[in-house]
Amino acid sequence: MKNGLTATNFDLPRQVGTYKGKVRDVYYLDEGYMMMVVTDRISAFDRVLREGIPYKGQVLNQMASRFLDATEDIVPNWKIATPDPMVTFGRFCTPFRVEMVIRGYLTGHAWREYQTGKRLLCGVPLPGGMKENDKFPAPIITPTTKAMEGHDEDISKDEIIREGLVDEKEYLRLEAYTRELFNRGTQMAAEKGLILVDTKYEFGKSNGTIYLIDEIHTPDSSRYFYADGYDERQQNGEKQRQLSKEFVRQWLMDNGFQGKPGQIEPIMPPEFVSDVSKRYIELFQRITGDTFEKPEGQDVEKRVEHNIFTFLDIYFKR
Repeated sequence: MKNGLTATNFDLPRQVGTYKGKVRDVYYLDEGYMMMVVTDRISAFDRVLREGIPYKGQVLNQMASRFLDATEDIVPNWKIATPDPMVTFGRFCTPFRVEMVIRGYLTGHAWREYQTGKRLLCGVPLPGGMKENDKFPAPIITPTTKAMEGHDEDISKDEIIREGLVDEKEYLRLEAYTRELFNRGTQMAAEKGLILVDTKYEFGKSNGTIYLIDEIHTPDSSRYFYADGYDERQQNGEKQRQLSKEFVRQWLMDNGFQGKPGQIEPIMPPEFVSDVSKRYIELFQRITGDTFEKPEGQDVEKRVEHNIFTFLDIYFKR
């Protein structure tokens, strides 16, 4: 699996449309269903990188499936089944036009904004005198717009409601779900010796019901620190050990790329691609406690297609 599965082009039974996102290939089916294939593509700074990351799609899909199951008592979610390690089948929901980002620590984008002197992020005041990776007094919600193309943009709660992206009553429900999900994810991470630093959630509606959609608590949507030694590293001004996609962003920045106009994307060398793959697998094993099973010797694309067709044949004949 040298370059991973970076694209699919299936013609599925009951298929009525397709959508290719940064990482996922989505197949819309009739009767309000959808099949999502999580590929091994990787994106950063809203740009899909040229190299795929072997096993990444399987890591993301299996982790998301597990966390969706672990939080369905908080909010219903779109998942119905996982016919393949890289595939989820579920109900189609009309997405809300915002992503709910929640941050427990000052890092990543928030830190980069803080460094420029900003003390207001998405309408939320930030305490003064903080260092990179310091813990906030309480988690803050910093939503972004959900762009179909290009960059998502920071937006405040008041702007969301004023612009009619989400009505006030539903937005308050999204905030409440976001805090409950983050609390659950924080607890689950702590049990494995990790800190859930920040994450994002996406929600949609179907027949008047709000559902949690897409992935949750994966290394693509979340950032994790190792709990062991966190306090000492902060006191000593050292970088935190983390399991997330941030080190890919950092490598790109170190190589002169932040997705800005005119910048040329650097090519990730094979050894770095291998390192990225290993980190995804490490996070999967660390937070689930399970051994990651590599599909050695398999034609992954054929396996995925076979499992999808078999599942659909059985599901719609019930």
